[in-house]
Amino acid sequence: MKQRIITAIIAAALFIPFVVYGNLPFTIGVYGLAIVALYEILRMKGISIISIPGLLGTIILFATLMPSDWAMNIQEATTYSKYNIITISVILLLAYSVVVKNSFSFDEVAFILMGALYIGIGFYYLIYTREAGLHYIIYALLVVWVTDSGAYFTGRKLGKRKLWPEISPNKTVEGFVGGIVIAVIAACIMQMIAPFNITWFYLLVVTIITSIFGQLGDLVESAIKRHYDVKDSGEILPGHGGILDRFDSLLFVLPLLNLLHFVN
Repeated sequence: MKQRIITAIIAAALFIPFVVYGNLPFTIGVYGLAIVALYEILRMKGISIISIPGLLGTIILFATLMPSDWAMNIQEATTYSKYNIITISVILLLAYSVVVKNSFSFDEVAFILMGALYIGIGFYYLIYTREAGLHYIIYALLVVWVTDSGAYFTGRKLGKRKLWPEISPNKTVEGFVGGIVIAVIAACIMQMIAPFNITWFYLLVVTIITSIFGQLGDLVESAIKRHYDVKDSGEILPGHGGILDRFDSLLFVLPLLNLLHFVN
C-alpha cells in the first residue's frame, strides 16, 4: 500500500501539470502514454513493437490519435486522411501475413488493429476532452479516481459477494455499488463548487453511467490480462502496474462522456 501511495503521488505530480497546461505538451504527453500502452498490449500477445507489424500498429495508433487540426494539415500536405492512413496500414498488415507465409497470421493482424483502436480511441478522447475544457477532464479524472478508491475501500470493508470472480476475483458487488455512490457524492461536490451548465438530474445520470463504465473498462482490461495470463500490463508504475492498468477506466469513460454529449 505504501508503494502504491508513493507512486500515485509522484505520477500525479508529473501528470497533473500537463493536464492543467494542455496544448501541445499535453498532446505529446498523451502520444507518449499511448505508445507505452500499445507496447504493453502487444507484449501480451508476444508481438514486438520494434517489428514491421509493431511499426504498422504504431502508425494506426498515431493516426487514430491525431487531433482534427493535425489530421487536416496531414491531409492538405499528402491528400491522405487519417482514415486513409489506417486503411493502408491494415492492408499492409494483411499483406505481411502472406509474405511471411502465415507465421504472422490473421489473428495477429486483428489483435494489432483492435489493440491500436482500443488504446487510440480512448486516448484520442483524452486529447479532445482537454481541448473542450479543463473542467471536463477534472470531472472525468475525479469520477474515475474516486470510483476506484471507493470501490476498493468499500469492498474491503463490506465486500461479501464476488462481482465477477472469473475475471477479477477481488472485486465485489458491494465495492461496485460503493464506487458508484462515492462517485455521485464527489460529482455533487464538484457541481456545487464549479457547476456545469446542466441539470442536477442529468449530472447524476451521467455520473452513475460513467462510474459503471469506468469499472467495466477496468474489468475489460482484467479480462484481457487473464486471457493472456498476465498479472499486470507493465511495470512502469511500481505498485500499480503499467499504463494500461492505470488508464483502462478512462479509455472507456472519455469516449462515453462525448457520446452522451456531456462534453461540448
